[in-house]
Amino acid sequence: MVPWDTAARPGIITRAASEGRSSQPLLDDSDLQRGRSETSYEGTGEVEARARRRHEMRSRSPSGAAIGLATRQKYIIAAVSLVLSLVSFVVQTETAVYIQSELGWKKPYLMLYFTHGSWTMLWPFQLLILKARKPHIPWPAFFKSHLHHLRTTARMIMVGSPHLSASQSKLDPVPFMVRRILSITCALTIAGSTWYVAVNMTTPSDLTAIYNCSAFFAYVFSIFMLKERMRVDKIFSVVVACVGVLIVAYGDAGTVEKGKEMEAANRTLGNLIIGVGSVMYGFYEVLYKKAACPPDGVSSSRTIIFANTVGSGLGVTTLLVLWIPIPIFHILGWETFELPHGEAAWLMAISVFSNAVFSGSFLVLISLTSPVLSSVAALLTIFLVATADWLFRDKSLSAAAILGGLVISGAFFLLAWSTWREMHEEEERTGRKKDDDDEAVYSESEFEEGDV
Repeated sequence: MVPWDTAARPGIITRAASEGRSSQPLLDDSDLQRGRSETSYEGTGEVEARARRRHEMRSRSPSGAAIGLATRQKYIIAAVSLVLSLVSFVVQTETAVYIQSELGWKKPYLMLYFTHGSWTMLWPFQLLILKARKPHIPWPAFFKSHLHHLRTTARMIMVGSPHLSASQSKLDPVPFMVRRILSITCALTIAGSTWYVAVNMTTPSDLTAIYNCSAFFAYVFSIFMLKERMRVDKIFSVVVACVGVLIVAYGDAGTVEKGKEMEAANRTLGNLIIGVGSVMYGFYEVLYKKAACPPDGVSSSRTIIFANTVGSGLGVTTLLVLWIPIPIFHILGWETFELPHGEAAWLMAISVFSNAVFSGSFLVLISLTSPVLSSVAALLTIFLVATADWLFRDKSLSAAAILGGLVISGAFFLLAWSTWREMHEEEERTGRKKDDDDEAVYSESEFEEGDV
């Protein structure tokens, strides 16, 4: 048997040879001193070393700059949506009033059916825009990816979180969203129908003042349904906005509508009906925010895409369900069915298109901000419509309209500032929580270094 020759095996040393080296330090005194002078863990050197590691780890974190960029993008999109909603609403109102008052086509329910049904075009129009941005992707692959995107967003709404587990990613969101869209459509239809029912039962001043107090009810429902905190500045802003509406509605009531008040024989009943509409419109805004908006943490682009998709769902529901009263009203003689012709037809097309733009941008505004801010922003249209009447229809702009418009504008900007401050405070709380989590990571890493 050949004896084991350790000397013939490279890389293997005997215990005796290793013992001679084990007592020798790997670094001499000069190396140790040089290392300690660079990253000392005593006194000031320890603080500097920890701060340097903290900066390195935080620079790799996606929070800071990425969150700030997403927030700025959110504000810009919300501002653009606000401008679009205001302009489109003024166009829709002016054309609708001209069609009914000047051209004599007075079919309020049919107009409601056309305008709300026009929301159906939001999703197809959005789909074409998204496809135009990705012309290199074939339609089948693009459409499949788009549907997957929508279903994923709906699942996020189901679970109330932007992060889905493996089991949650397999949920079927279609029945869930159909039920919610039906409930939102019911609230919207009731709110819109009350205006048309009460328009001939009460005075225009009462109609304007009561219906536009929906901002107050939107805030009340937000407290109970969205668990929004009660803030003095928000309450003050909403109250001031309602005061502005009252100034516009009743500032000239004694001179302009003295005769019309005598015609409102069923004024009390009309006020009760429009009061229900005001409550229901505030409820509709908050219900949409709670039932059909993606949770916090979802990107602005995903929120916009889903908002327009939900808007199309509301339009489809309107077209499929709300046609039923049309023949009934025709048979009973309440509103005979008659399509617009000539000038009324193309003005009706403009009005319908404007309403679709308003609805899409308004839903996006609610999704990105809050129902209260969106509702108060909608009150700005009172002053804008009065200004448009003055510019294009030679109607005098009364002192009450100017004063009320300024009050509403001031309330809106105060509420916008309050909302921005609240969102900024929320971001700071999120940032502090992120820093606390990072501190835990730093502590764990230092502990591991100490063990080494």
